[in-house]
Amino acid sequence: MSDHDQQHQNFETLAIHAGQAADAQTGAVVTPIYQVSTYKQDGVGGLRGGYEYSRSANPTRSALEENLAALEAGRRGLAFASGLAAEDCLLRTILSPGDHVVIPNDAYGGTFRLFAKVVERWGVQWSVANTSDPAAVRAQLRPNTKAIWVETPSNPLLGITDIAALAEIARGAGTGVRLVVDNTFASPYLQQPIALGADVVLHSTTKYMGGHSDVVGGALVAADAALGEELAYHQNAMGAIAGPFDAWLVMRGVKTLAVRMDRHSANASRIAEMLQSHPKVSRVLYPGLPEHPGHEIAAKQMKAFGGMISFQVNGGEEAAVAVCNRAGLFTLGESLGGVESLIEHPGRMTHASVAGSALEVPADLVRLSVGIESIDDLLADLTQALG
Repeated sequence: MSDHDQQHQNFETLAIHAGQAADAQTGAVVTPIYQVSTYKQDGVGGLRGGYEYSRSANPTRSALEENLAALEAGRRGLAFASGLAAEDCLLRTILSPGDHVVIPNDAYGGTFRLFAKVVERWGVQWSVANTSDPAAVRAQLRPNTKAIWVETPSNPLLGITDIAALAEIARGAGTGVRLVVDNTFASPYLQQPIALGADVVLHSTTKYMGGHSDVVGGALVAADAALGEELAYHQNAMGAIAGPFDAWLVMRGVKTLAVRMDRHSANASRIAEMLQSHPKVSRVLYPGLPEHPGHEIAAKQMKAFGGMISFQVNGGEEAAVAVCNRAGLFTLGESLGGVESLIEHPGRMTHASVAGSALEVPADLVRLSVGIESIDDLLADLTQALG
């Protein structure tokens, strides 16, 4: 499929076809799994299609990477072994010792751990800001700031950041300040940060992109071709690439991303409304609710509000843990974005690494990844779990 064709096709079509032409040899309509490490050369340096070694490039991974770039309307897509592998490659590509990054006060615990325990030892500075408040982000900028890091919706408090507003701040801060948007919670179907001014989009493809809780992966999509080349160089140099079978699983998931996200969003909206009226729930965090402080911005920059909900329960931490333990159809487990519904206690599970920091989450918080099951069954399970 040519770039010209892609520019005139809608998301659902691109998800199924971009980067995935029928196999030239057999006509197979699904990209084959090229489970291969090396490739026969037609004479020294005579590479077929540019393939020589699968760390550098693999046809299955290449198909996924082209697909990712099309879905995010970027210039270059890159697939990694995990979301954190993608983050690590990005940080070591755009930062040097002595540089500074503004990170959100509500972020995935693994992202915080990467900054606080790994790159800080490498000489990278970081400071925390409420990215929902553009003024707070601007106040954290320093002469050595090289990136503004954003999650929207954020994990686990479902905060919303105005991507276009922060893109303007990044551009106004001087050359070399890049806006990085973790788009994992929304997926490119619901939100396209590059169109709003982001320089790089990040995904844990483990989540909604894969969609079936059977693969771990990550992705970067660069808005600029030159940055894309730099990222590709580091991807090869550092080596944390997606294997061919993992790339194939993510591509399989992406084909149904649009229809899944529609159902995730519809189910989550119903559950948020139920939780809001439940006497044992003190607060519901879901950007689809009009009372959510980021609702208007989310409505402007997202197609729908996604499948993630967090809520706080009366009775504190033990009550929250009890809700998680009583759930049945909602599986107690980490991760998110699969077709099955999950429930977890962030303070003790996914966000234990931020305890005692500026990113510490409320002890009475429960996080839901709402799946695509029958909404009636999901509502019944949460009702009994709340007691």
